[in-house]
Amino acid sequence: MAKTEPLYFVHESACVDQPCQIGDGTKIWHFSHICKGAIIGQNCNIGQNIYIASGAVIGNNVKIQNNVSVYEGVVLEDDVFLGPSCVLTNISNPRSQVVRRGIYEKTHIRRGATVGANATIVCGRTLGRYAFVAAGAVVSTDVPDYGFMIGVPARRKGWMSRHGHILQNPDQEELLVCPESGYRYRETEKGLLICLDLDEDAPLPEEKAVGRKRYRDFK
Repeated sequence: MAKTEPLYFVHESACVDQPCQIGDGTKIWHFSHICKGAIIGQNCNIGQNIYIASGAVIGNNVKIQNNVSVYEGVVLEDDVFLGPSCVLTNISNPRSQVVRRGIYEKTHIRRGATVGANATIVCGRTLGRYAFVAAGAVVSTDVPDYGFMIGVPARRKGWMSRHGHILQNPDQEELLVCPESGYRYRETEKGLLICLDLDEDAPLPEEKAVGRKRYRDFK
């Protein structure tokens, strides 16, 4: 029987331990290591020098930039973006002399969230859908949907739209409008934001899924 070629790409310098699950269209680049038992969805981009541990779960269309480790206990939903050298862990109180395998804490990063370069997510936390963690921030609390987190320790600075723009200057109806997409958002109660024009779990329409102006062009 002829050997079936995988429908994903693995660079010749990468190490992929079998069995693991890798979805169609995913690309795994230089010097990365995918451990036995890892689950990676479709159309992901796994950058250079990435470590994906056994038991890690990664959804579809996830982009992981260079020098990131995704440990057991970490769950990344669809469309998550991890910036270069950001940090995820799975034990709050590590000691070399104390073995805590089997009691790893879960870190759950929900659909569409972004973690900026060199940011740290303390384990055991949940980042809401389309949350945005600024570069270098240290997140030690749960983050609501669309929450924009900045600083050490990180605090919510405001709200970030699904297209990655700060939402500000509400109109007379208390609506916040994304300058790129035109989607409207409303804070339904303190600390809870929803999009009025598209369900948070719905894919972007094709015409909204390509950026045509730089971030600073909207300022």
